[in-house]
Amino acid sequence: MGGNGVLAAILAGDTFKYYSEGEWQVSSSGKSVPIINPTTRMTQFKVQACTQEEVNKMMESAKNAQKSWAKTPLWKRAELLHKAAAILKDHKKPIAECLVKEIAKPAKDAATEVMRSGDLVSYYAEEGVRVLGEGKFLMSDSFPGNERTKYCLTSKIPLGVVLAIPPFNYPVNLAVSKIAPALIAGNSLVLKPPTQGAVSALHMVHCFHLAGFPKGVISGVTGKGSEIGDFLTMHPLVNCISFTGGDTGIAISKKAGMIPLQMELGGKDACIVLEDADLELAASNIVKGGFSYSGQRCTAVKVVLVMESVADALVKKVNEKVGKLTVGPPENDYMRIAWEEPFGPVLPIIRISNVEEGVHHCNASNFGLQGCIFTKDINKAMLISDAMETGTVQINSAPARGPDHFPFQGLKDSGIGSQGVTNSINMMTKIKSTVINLPTPSYAMG
Repeated sequence: MGGNGVLAAILAGDTFKYYSEGEWQVSSSGKSVPIINPTTRMTQFKVQACTQEEVNKMMESAKNAQKSWAKTPLWKRAELLHKAAAILKDHKKPIAECLVKEIAKPAKDAATEVMRSGDLVSYYAEEGVRVLGEGKFLMSDSFPGNERTKYCLTSKIPLGVVLAIPPFNYPVNLAVSKIAPALIAGNSLVLKPPTQGAVSALHMVHCFHLAGFPKGVISGVTGKGSEIGDFLTMHPLVNCISFTGGDTGIAISKKAGMIPLQMELGGKDACIVLEDADLELAASNIVKGGFSYSGQRCTAVKVVLVMESVADALVKKVNEKVGKLTVGPPENDYMRIAWEEPFGPVLPIIRISNVEEGVHHCNASNFGLQGCIFTKDINKAMLISDAMETGTVQINSAPARGPDHFPFQGLKDSGIGSQGVTNSINMMTKIKSTVINLPTPSYAMG
């Protein structure tokens, strides 16, 4: 089915439907939420403004569907994910076009996001079969004071209903990074896409629909945050929340109650440049890290801390490279330098007199997502990495999330829990233990 066919299937008039109980539906509210094209400043799309009652029905459906989905053989769950991944890749062009119109993502990057997302879904299917197909067998006599009278079998079981809330800047990739681990682990999933990016995300959900997932296993809800935001995150049927975004995540974590949370929040990613650094490499990565996708990435370089002795040379190289950046529409793969939000391409460069000063500046931030170091001395790199209070440190490269199976986590206000394929699967499961009690050895042997 081509892109236009998909759009027709999920459209009602000029408004996109929401997805619940295995069907594309129109909200009883009769209202819609506009999606503004950031380039034209005009309304590009409209999505349904769902009601709390519709959320309730969706949650009930998700809860009921999850029970049978958890009993579906692991290989069958993996098979469906592989199928969804292939369909997603087939729909690269129309989904990428939506990304360009909704979030002004450069056309080339938009196409890459869709393909990368398909690859990620397949990787989750493969890794899930391995991670979830293994259990542990423990014996009681390994702990002091015990005989071998108990055998413990452990396995991973799903949590129930997972609520996934991706951000506007990667509405497809950061949706599937939550959907795929939830589904392979036997959970059902309710997706609340960002308003900017909602149509791209709904189109991606349709790929899962076309793959043939059972009704209620995956749902997609759209609406105004003021009406359904807290209602979703505090819903009694939600058993886990995976959120990527900004300060809203802190508010969610305070209200969510006793359920597992996976929160990837903001970053103030620092770049430390030492005297012996390859300045050409550092400058290229600083420009890429600070300005790609207009700096609208949580892993964008937000501050450069450079040793005084090489500061002038680095600034000169950075300025030369920034001067070559182009401004234009996203269809032409632009880098938009003039952006209104601070979540953008603003790059302060601070001179430091020693490494300790740089580390102190990095650690003074409430954020601790990523950082990077440029040096040819691996010993110094490792010592500085250990001292930096960030979830990830890149050596001789700009901060980045990928490859998508690497662990990805933030310290302090940058988040809770860790992403990455195995980490997400483990986070969306619980350990179930079954203990077999045996007679005492003397009795057993007669």
